[in-house]
Amino acid sequence: MMSIAGASGGHFVDDAGRWLILRGVNLGGSSKVPTLPDGRTHNQEGFYDGAHVSFVGRPFPLEEADEHFSRLARWGQKFVRLVVTWEAIEHAGPGLYDIVYLDYLEAVLESAARHGISLYIDPHQDVWSRWTGGDGAPLWTLEAVGFEPRTLHASGAAMLHQEMGERYPQMQWFSNHLRLACATMFTLFFAGNDVAPGIEIGGEPVQEFLQNHYIGAFATLAQRLAAYPNVVGFGPMNEPGEGFIGIADIRAPRKDIALPGLAPTPWEAMRAGEGLPATAEDIEVKGGRLRSVGRVPLGTPGVRAWKDGQACVWRKVGVWDIERGEPVLKKPQWFARGGARADDAFGTQTSNAHTMFNQRYLKPFVAKFAARIGAAGGRSDRFMIFVEGPPLGEMPGFPGSSLGIAHREGNGVVNSPIIVNETHWYDSLTLTLKRWTGFLGYDSTLQKVIVGPQALRRNFREAMARIVRHSQKAMDNAPTLLGEFGLPFDLNGRRAYRRGNFSVHQRALSAYYEALDANLLSATLWNYTPDNTHAHGDGWNGEDLSVFCREDGGGRALVGFVRPYAPAVAGNLLAMNFDLRRGNFLLEYAPDFSISAPTEVFVPMLQFPRGASVSASGATFSEPSLKIEGKSHAALAPTEPERYFVLQLSPEPDTQRCRLTIQRL
Repeated sequence: MMSIAGASGGHFVDDAGRWLILRGVNLGGSSKVPTLPDGRTHNQEGFYDGAHVSFVGRPFPLEEADEHFSRLARWGQKFVRLVVTWEAIEHAGPGLYDIVYLDYLEAVLESAARHGISLYIDPHQDVWSRWTGGDGAPLWTLEAVGFEPRTLHASGAAMLHQEMGERYPQMQWFSNHLRLACATMFTLFFAGNDVAPGIEIGGEPVQEFLQNHYIGAFATLAQRLAAYPNVVGFGPMNEPGEGFIGIADIRAPRKDIALPGLAPTPWEAMRAGEGLPATAEDIEVKGGRLRSVGRVPLGTPGVRAWKDGQACVWRKVGVWDIERGEPVLKKPQWFARGGARADDAFGTQTSNAHTMFNQRYLKPFVAKFAARIGAAGGRSDRFMIFVEGPPLGEMPGFPGSSLGIAHREGNGVVNSPIIVNETHWYDSLTLTLKRWTGFLGYDSTLQKVIVGPQALRRNFREAMARIVRHSQKAMDNAPTLLGEFGLPFDLNGRRAYRRGNFSVHQRALSAYYEALDANLLSATLWNYTPDNTHAHGDGWNGEDLSVFCREDGGGRALVGFVRPYAPAVAGNLLAMNFDLRRGNFLLEYAPDFSISAPTEVFVPMLQFPRGASVSASGATFSEPSLKIEGKSHAALAPTEPERYFVLQLSPEPDTQRCRLTIQRL
């Protein structure tokens, strides 16, 4: 198993000082939902009993663990982002942890270690919880602030696959960020002290109650996992939502968050949640752009999102009220400058909302999380902290050294955790429309359509380069790992399922990996779901992004992502690329002669079915099982596609640059 010791010069390094390229998968898509009862989102049975569930068996039954990890190792996917939800740990109630599930996770990690696989824990959530249209938080968090989960869908406070069944619109779960329940919970979680003063749960301020339980659950897990060297870190939270934080005027639409689906303003969402008549803009993709196609009703008149006898949180704090039977907005700019903590640190314009969220609220939360996780791990730098910003917001713009979480250990040495930029990236047009043309895309950051195959690939490379530059400039040259990227496998009207041909997916994935290689990026692909099916995909909101499906014989579009790459380089990595069509792999690096360990290259024979010619300049290579030690040129004979080799390169004395090429025969 490769030892991930730390970071240097903006990249990961091992104990020997080698530059590491980490490649792997998110494991897995169905880990967002319980195994018992079957929590896949097309099922409603048992949905509203959030206490009596079990996530044991997510991502797979324990007896299948070795099978799946062995397969991932053969594919070269030896670094895993392991999906774990807050609900999975603490579903029974505040402070009540599922010990059986924690035991299960330990056994999963032991299996991963047997196959040389390292991982980090992803505290996963999407739009807060299963009852607000996604996954993550336990049911009791919603009830604690006064929501009635059974009426969230009918009131327009959430859109649920469980309630809509086959009527559920394609890839619109994300629009729940604009609805009342999700937006309220994130606002209270991150900024409750400022915007919800006086709102308490059991005598504790709502922000402290929610954050302390969330962090406590994962600190308990961290204490369990500290003894496992293959667990290298934790992410504080997957795709944290901004809620209403920083919004200049809650009557205005969110121009900074353009999403297909209903797009209520906060004021419309609050009125609908009270059971009052309300409408919202309906956003669709028209003419290559997102635009309103009209207004439609939001919620059901007379159906409230709140429990009987419970007032809307925002009415309690005076944002709005009912006078003479009519809703009256009192403080439209309440969220713009931090509610009761209003100051001039950040302006009142929506364009500053993302900066306000990152600096004032996300940053202290990350620091608090990292400190607790480090304490649970026995020392402050035991775990790397994989940080990401809000979806469609800004990447976190703070350096790890500014978090104030360094601690003086018993030996007098000051240690602080390594911060990793774990930003996500998706080809948004392919993801949302489930269409791949190879010549048409949409850059959500630049908000423009990309036309042409070469322009599209350049855009992929530049989008990832922006992420790397952000790590360098705004995060103290932190290492970068693309935490999520991928594509739907039910593309183009599910054509591949009818024909058994995944060549389109192979081309798309290859384009993504070419961009990764061009930027020398580590990455974890979304996703590997062991129980994926054609009928229900990954089991969550109609998504189907798994590279594994038993109905397709196991791996899907393998040649798109099972590619040669250099997991460990003894020196300064200069270039790495693989041309799928021509079957040519190139690696260049400037050797560091102080490193005694060799450079390693993963060579999957899936890409070289007729064998390959291998040559090196400035170095010799070896592969002990093939008896080709000390060669600068050799031929690899054809072998089974599931076989792989690890070539070890050693630089020649005084060479300035080493170059390895592998050419498909």
